[in-house]
Amino acid sequence: MASDRASSFELLKFDELSKSLGAILYSFTESSCAGGFSSVSIDSRSICEGGMFVALAGENCDGHSFVQKAYENGAAAALVEHDKLEKYNLLKTAKDFNKTLIVVDNTLEALQNAARLYLEKYPSLIKIGITGSSGKTTIKEILASIIGKEKNVVINPGNFNSETGLPLAVFNIRPGHEIGVFEMAMSHLGEMAVLSSILKPDIALISNVTSAHIGNIGSIEGIAKEKKQVFLNFNEKCTALIPYDSPFRDFLAEGIKGKIVFYGKESFKELGQVKDMGLEGTEIVWDGKPVRFPLFGSHNISNALAAIAIAKEIPVSSNAIRLGLESVKPLFGRGEITNGKATVIWDCYNSNPQSMERALEFCDNLAWQGRRVYVIGEMLELGDFSKKAHSDMGNLLAASKADSVYLFGNETSFTAESIKACFSDNPAGQTPSVFHTSDIGQLSNALRNEIAKGDLILIKGSRACCLEKLSSVLEGAA
Repeated sequence: MASDRASSFELLKFDELSKSLGAILYSFTESSCAGGFSSVSIDSRSICEGGMFVALAGENCDGHSFVQKAYENGAAAALVEHDKLEKYNLLKTAKDFNKTLIVVDNTLEALQNAARLYLEKYPSLIKIGITGSSGKTTIKEILASIIGKEKNVVINPGNFNSETGLPLAVFNIRPGHEIGVFEMAMSHLGEMAVLSSILKPDIALISNVTSAHIGNIGSIEGIAKEKKQVFLNFNEKCTALIPYDSPFRDFLAEGIKGKIVFYGKESFKELGQVKDMGLEGTEIVWDGKPVRFPLFGSHNISNALAAIAIAKEIPVSSNAIRLGLESVKPLFGRGEITNGKATVIWDCYNSNPQSMERALEFCDNLAWQGRRVYVIGEMLELGDFSKKAHSDMGNLLAASKADSVYLFGNETSFTAESIKACFSDNPAGQTPSVFHTSDIGQLSNALRNEIAKGDLILIKGSRACCLEKLSSVLEGAA
């Protein structure tokens, strides 16, 4: 990730960073080591002039092989590892381009430590961390919309929420920012503890604990334990926000330093009637005045209440809350709606058993005159729980109001079998047509022949399914 290319704000000086990291600094510039960097990126293609390129060794390629390209694209320095210097001839490359090298043992750990150092420059910034099995990004966007009505806020862009993404996002902070809102995601053991140690949030919220990533963690109890690490670096001045109706509420609150707030529908005296407006969103009465909240579904009401719970701790006014709720925009793949010959609901950024159930329930409950076509991708990172989860999803689809079901991905073969079994046991039931494939081209062709005027089409699946590739087919429908 890179900052604005027009920005020349110096984040850190090279000598300051090197001393903090215990790094070896090689500077081949005329200004020796007096200079600094104005942005940070792990992608040589998006490096900014004067930026620092961090060479990370990924699963498929090693960032050290792109140091020269980063220099060519304007990088002032590269953060690299000792044992890669000779293999990639990095000292010669830096000298040839009159650039700087900062050499460490581990570039990921160095990036994280650099973010910690940078955060120390902003002691007055109120840092907010948002985690949970689902809803993190939406809560972040709603909260930023609310807080931004009265205060100068910075957020992590997109889903820069991992052990790599969060430290990169930290470098977006600038003087004048009053509030920093950062989502924090974990997909493996120990990751949340690292994120917590980087951000050290003043206010942290857990949206929910469900089976997302259960294949990596092993149990939902383990997921709750990992999520709780967001509070790891709390002191008495910090605030923990925990959903009142969570089955893990007491566990999440146990032993936490600082203030603990349980939030939910019953915890806001300002909350009046909540009226479902279908695809038009929700009408919320807040502090006696109605608000048209454009995001639909009960899950987005929960997301809105989570954002409000944080906003009240800042605090901001009721007017800011109303204006912020009204101005929220749907995010890519998270409840986007396209209208035309057919109406398409794009919910394909994330998927797990709980979010799948909510999506099907919402679509079933819509007052819809036309057909319902549910395009369902597999749910990933469920490990040993995957077969049962996809079979259970078949039971839900069999009981749904779907006229046609299109299943995508290897794991959804269990879903197809489950649907078939449901109607073998109950041959008098209303059987939807079922199509299964693991080929996106076959899925596109099948949908192209299926879509009719007045259809409601749900697109739901894990991000890795890349169901947005169906947009070229569905553009004609919408």
